[in-house]
Amino acid sequence: MSQLWQGVELPDGFRLDYRDSTGSTNDDAREAARAGAAAGLVIVAGKQEAGRGRRGAAWVCPPGEGLAFTVLSRPGEAKALWPRLSLAAGLAVAEGLERFGMLAEVKWPNDVWISGKKVAGILVEAGDDHVAVGIGINVGVRGFPPALGDSATSLLLECGEAPPLPAVLATVLERLQVWQGKIGAGFGELLRHFRVRCALSGKEVRLLAADGALSGRVAGIGDGGELLLETPEGIRKLVQADEVRVLEN
Repeated sequence: MSQLWQGVELPDGFRLDYRDSTGSTNDDAREAARAGAAAGLVIVAGKQEAGRGRRGAAWVCPPGEGLAFTVLSRPGEAKALWPRLSLAAGLAVAEGLERFGMLAEVKWPNDVWISGKKVAGILVEAGDDHVAVGIGINVGVRGFPPALGDSATSLLLECGEAPPLPAVLATVLERLQVWQGKIGAGFGELLRHFRVRCALSGKEVRLLAADGALSGRVAGIGDGGELLLETPEGIRKLVQADEVRVLEN
């Protein structure tokens, strides 16, 4: 195990499984779940060989500069509510990063922004009896490829220093412990906090929905966690969307 992670204690309810290198922490969590692992397992990778985001997009997390981990969850709520863990995780990351002096927002459905740039991504994947909540955070990343230079950032670039990776993990898990338990009866409270941090509300956006490309103004987040998009034809309620881009004024 990396010296950085030796002796690290996580908040109550979580236990650490650190791996110097792996393919994907989400895949590892899925395998652990099938083998009977209990909820609260946190798999952290020093390096991911096959990390991915939504729709299979590659997720690049430089060793020692990024934090890549997956939390194994076994929700007691109905399976139809499990996708709400994406909102819970996004809110947990945003609140956790605020502990380090930065205002973070959640870009529905699965990104966290600082100053309008992506600092973290979330990939929630459900199995028959479990959910893998994958999170990637740019902590000490010093630079990005040209294609990402205008859209990505890191804690280091935003505040001039990178907090220790274990400290970032602990703060996010503390908040996740709170919000993952509110995807059912407590969802109203989760939504109130999520709406305050929603980076898209009031913005003109373009996105890709199931029936094609759409443009409009984001009217907010609905009571089920869906995106409310105001279009010339009326309000559209979107449960899923890809390539959500804010249009320049």
